[in-house]
Amino acid sequence: MTDRLILITLLVKLGVMASVASVLARAATFRRLFFAEKRRPNQTLGLLAFFLVPLTLGVWIRTSVPNFLAADISFETIILLGLLVGPRWATLGAAILGVPAVFHGEYLALPFNVSVAILAGVLGGLVEPDEIWSFSPFVDLSLYRWVRRILLRPRIDRQFLMLFLIVAAEACRDWIAARFPHKLFGLVAKETWAQVLVWLTAPIVVGIAIKVWNALRIEMKLEEQKHLLLEARLDALQRQINPHFLFNTLNSISSLVRTKPELAREMTIKLANILRALLKDHDTYVPLRNELSFTDDYLDIEVVRFGADKLRVEKEIDPDTLDILVPSILLQPLIENSIKHGLEPRIHGGTVTLRSKLEHDRVLIEVADDGVGMGDRPNTGIKRDGAGIGMKNVQERLEVLYGQQATFTVVSNPGRGTSVTIEVPAEMPFSN
Repeated sequence: MTDRLILITLLVKLGVMASVASVLARAATFRRLFFAEKRRPNQTLGLLAFFLVPLTLGVWIRTSVPNFLAADISFETIILLGLLVGPRWATLGAAILGVPAVFHGEYLALPFNVSVAILAGVLGGLVEPDEIWSFSPFVDLSLYRWVRRILLRPRIDRQFLMLFLIVAAEACRDWIAARFPHKLFGLVAKETWAQVLVWLTAPIVVGIAIKVWNALRIEMKLEEQKHLLLEARLDALQRQINPHFLFNTLNSISSLVRTKPELAREMTIKLANILRALLKDHDTYVPLRNELSFTDDYLDIEVVRFGADKLRVEKEIDPDTLDILVPSILLQPLIENSIKHGLEPRIHGGTVTLRSKLEHDRVLIEVADDGVGMGDRPNTGIKRDGAGIGMKNVQERLEVLYGQQATFTVVSNPGRGTSVTIEVPAEMPFSN
């Protein structure tokens, strides 16, 4: 084997590992199994299959196709399995990866692979997971800083230990391959400098895979944090209630206690239902009939507060929409906005109308009033400043839950009222 062929093999091997690591990273099942905190035995076997099926084929190609040596990255793969999966499963993987080589007459492949798997597995148990994920073959180039750190806080540099053991294992493999030709695969160079490059390439190949998967790991953690942040934000939006409504309702109840105690009791029960719904851990989506039941309690309280002659409620609900899932506590902020900004300023009050309609795979929900209006400012889309906090909250929640799949339309005319229309998919978005 010429040194030129060895150098070409080393370069191609870097590309092979980068390609394999990237292809695996794109597989959703691989990501789910690889980054699971705990795996059942069958899940670990499934994870091993992602490694062993293509890479065992690579060993077979190396033994069958002349001068295609870079297809065999079994040594580096065994080290990765030992560091990231554990010695027991790495040993199983090492044995499987050694089968094609043994059939080719490389009888030392099996015991050598198993030894490397045990070594890498023990090493993986000695270092912290973060130290493995931060592994780099490029050690601190400042010798002074490295020595100073060791002298100030004497300890084993585990990054350097991983680097040293990988290089030592590669050197051991090449020494055995040179001493027992055709019994173990190794890249044996004629020149010392070329052999040193062979030894140094092994940790670089390992480091490439770790860097690719660590970037994916960080991305998944960021997505998880973003999801948790959105959930917290969504929960905060769902739990908001106008304090003025609470105070006004309590004042109304206190004024009715002596004159109309039964009505005061009903208002107390309805207020308790509202607060219970706001404070409990509820689902993100509820059937529309449940959402309407919640708004009924709110509207009943408002009718008592304003009087049945000043606040009228009409409903035009399509029965086909009642069982469709919609975001919980979606309508109450819009109804509150209609009453507060549309009807309350009018001396004679007015009417709040609730409508729902199913159009193909879309649900249209409308909250309209015939109040004073907000001015002639039609708007279509998700991102728009509403007239109040409640309307803004609804827009934000729709954006969080549906993205661009939802529309939020506000049409308002002075003296004629305001109409707010929400259009969302009849099926819940799969991303949530």
